[in-house]
Formats: sequence, structure tokens, C-alpha cells
Amino acid sequence: MGTWYCVSVRIIARRTIKRFIEKLADHKDRDAIKTALDSWYEEARRAEWRSPADLKASFGNASLIGSDRAVFNVKGNSYRLVAAINYRRGILFIKWLGSHREYDAIDVRTIEYEREAD
Repeated sequence: MGTWYCVSVRIIARRTIKRFIEKLADHKDRDAIKTALDSWYEEARRAEWRSPADLKASFGNASLIGSDRAVFNVKGNSYRLVAAINYRRGILFIKWLGSHREYDAIDVRTIEYEREAD
């Protein structure tokens, strides 16, 4: 029996991006950041990644962290998005999203997104 791969990537959770944008309500570059994240989301959602090599073919500037994590540059590398990726199931989990400066203070291998109370 062959290995089964998902056709497109399911991103968990878009709400993470929306909340991040909401927190930037007074930021001068909010619209540009929103546009960049929306563009990233649409490209990632349509991707057919079966391996880290496939991801690098789509996002050449992404940094691969081990076999299941990637760091995406957003808005000219002003922001970073850290994701865990299950290539076999076609699922991308957003683990962290923030400025490049904030990124320098985290451990990209272990960071988990903080859930807010609804």
C-alpha cells in the first residue's frame, strides 16, 4: 500500500492571523502586514507540499527547522511566522507570529502559540 498525501495544505488556524492583525489596529503598516499575511495564507493553502523540499520550492526564503518546522518571512522579513507542518496529512499549524525583533527572543524549535480566552 502506497503512502497517501493530502492534495492541499490545511492551515490551523486562520484565526491566529486575524487576531494578530487586530492587535495592530494602530500600527502604521497594518494594511501592508495584513496584505502580506493574506497573500502568504492563500499561497500556503493552495500548496501541495509532500516534503520540506516542496515547501522550499514554493517559499525559497523560508527557513527549515528540523523536518517538521518552518519559518516564513512576511512583509520583506519584517515579520516572521513559525509553523509546524505534517506533510503526510497536509496540515500546517501556526505556532507563532510576530516581528523580526520578537522572533530573535524565542526558541523557534519549541515555541507554541498562546491561546487567548474567548
